[in-house]
Amino acid sequence: MEEQNKTIPATMADNSLASLPQLPKHRVKYKKPLQRACNETDSKGKICAGHLKRWFYMADVIEQACGDVRETLGPNAEIYRCEHCRTLYFPGPEEPRGRNVAGLGQKSQFGLTLPPRTPIPPAKVPDDEKP
Repeated sequence: MEEQNKTIPATMADNSLASLPQLPKHRVKYKKPLQRACNETDSKGKICAGHLKRWFYMADVIEQACGDVRETLGPNAEIYRCEHCRTLYFPGPEEPRGRNVAGLGQKSQFGLTLPPRTPIPPAKVPDDEKP
């Protein structure tokens, strides 16, 4: 566990390390700003590099049986989970809340960002053609 604390930047370690919830059945870390892949190392020193995905633990059947995340954090906490090693990541204090891990995306470089189309009004049928 002390090896993990060394990888956390000093600003996050000073402010938030004490508030990191310790869950008995899960590995828990803070996500670095704009981090999209897992940085957990195994016993051989290899990095997992699994994608971090937003984890909706209230809909997870296995977590419902365990229940420690729900008891500790409540029903609506923002948590990301590695798709391979299942390490849980909490967003850091400087990370924007409620956004996708991938960020906001980019504007089109081809100029194809168009305004929405206005709906076409229905065509009028002349009175003499009505049945």
